[in-house]
Amino acid sequence: MLDIKYIKENPDKIKGACRKKKVNINIDALLELYEKRKQLIQSIENKSAMKNQANKRIQEAKTKEDREAVIAQMRELDKNSDKEDEEYKKINEEFEKLMLLVPNVPDESVPDGDSDADNVEVKKWGKIPEFKFPIKDHVGLAKDLDLVDFERGTKVVGFRGYFLRREAFLICMAIWQYATDLLMKKGFIPMGAPSLVNEEAMTGTGYLPQSKDEVYNTHDGMYLAGTSEVSVMSYHSNETLKEEDLPIKYMGFSPCFRTEIGSYGKDTQGIYRVHEFMKIEQVVLCKNDKEESVRLHEEITKNAEEILQGLNIPYHVVLNCAGDLGLGQVKKYDIECWIPSKNKYGETHSSSYFFDFQTRRLNIRYKTKNGETKFTHSLNNTGIATPRILIPLLENNQQKDGSIKIPKVLHKYLGFKEIKRK
Repeated sequence: MLDIKYIKENPDKIKGACRKKKVNINIDALLELYEKRKQLIQSIENKSAMKNQANKRIQEAKTKEDREAVIAQMRELDKNSDKEDEEYKKINEEFEKLMLLVPNVPDESVPDGDSDADNVEVKKWGKIPEFKFPIKDHVGLAKDLDLVDFERGTKVVGFRGYFLRREAFLICMAIWQYATDLLMKKGFIPMGAPSLVNEEAMTGTGYLPQSKDEVYNTHDGMYLAGTSEVSVMSYHSNETLKEEDLPIKYMGFSPCFRTEIGSYGKDTQGIYRVHEFMKIEQVVLCKNDKEESVRLHEEITKNAEEILQGLNIPYHVVLNCAGDLGLGQVKKYDIECWIPSKNKYGETHSSSYFFDFQTRRLNIRYKTKNGETKFTHSLNNTGIATPRILIPLLENNQQKDGSIKIPKVLHKYLGFKEIKRK
């Protein structure tokens, strides 16, 4: 959520953000509501002051007639106050709904564009393997080596269901431990984060109301989060932190759930796009300072790159265009890993910063050394997500004999260095 004063002072900039992010909201109508709301608040406060004065006059009245005259005036004030209270309630509700739809302003470095097709490559790492034999996709490899059971997954879960088996499951656990060890060395506090969250957490992080079709909700008004960002960000909601404690770096680990509404017909085979998965998320709270956010954004992106480099998976980093940014994101990088069977890169990580968009909603503040209170800034990044990362790992390491070599960095977590069936 943006500060209404900032919106009022920069209407053209906000309208530009709406156009770039393809957000349909009438900023002029929002500002009109704001003025009406402000006038009503002033009027209600004035009438409240008049009532207080009238109460004092009643107590000071020397005759019955004087007292009854003041009481009559108060009754008239009450009638008008009730009307204004109802009007304020209606206008304030509409105002708050619109405020939740106002997008954050993209950074100047963010290119214009409509979709991920307009994202710009900024970095490439790793050597794309050259195979001298017919390669298999991850589905074929998983079936041949008995690593994933898609049929029984569909039987139990339905569309996009799966069971990880044997080495596939063990490799995922090894990847979680590897990523955890790496991030802890960089000062991240590990947290097992809840996936079941309330509406306030979803709204506070910006996933509601915009993405309500993409999240699972329960019969009692709770939600299954699509990332531990939701619960970890809400961990400090309605708190005032100390400046000397910032930045705070958390590594949240949790199951994640997504309906994948809107992805009909996309990646229907395999484990690229599934309803349930596991993810390690980097979440950072820092000072209300643009340079600090930009520095930390580069840092958490490099952390994710370092994880991939250890796994020796070729990837490139793209700068997301404005049309491919979420409502609150100021800037975002996607990291896409090389998938040999598709002969192209596929997204495995996202890295974003928000300024105080989320923390204003969640009311996460800090006290500066000079006593001033400010909203913190927030950032997040995919540390690693499984089972999706298995796709490039399996495909890039497949051998002519059908076996798969395991990246060296995982050997110490596993009792095997390759996957092979007799």
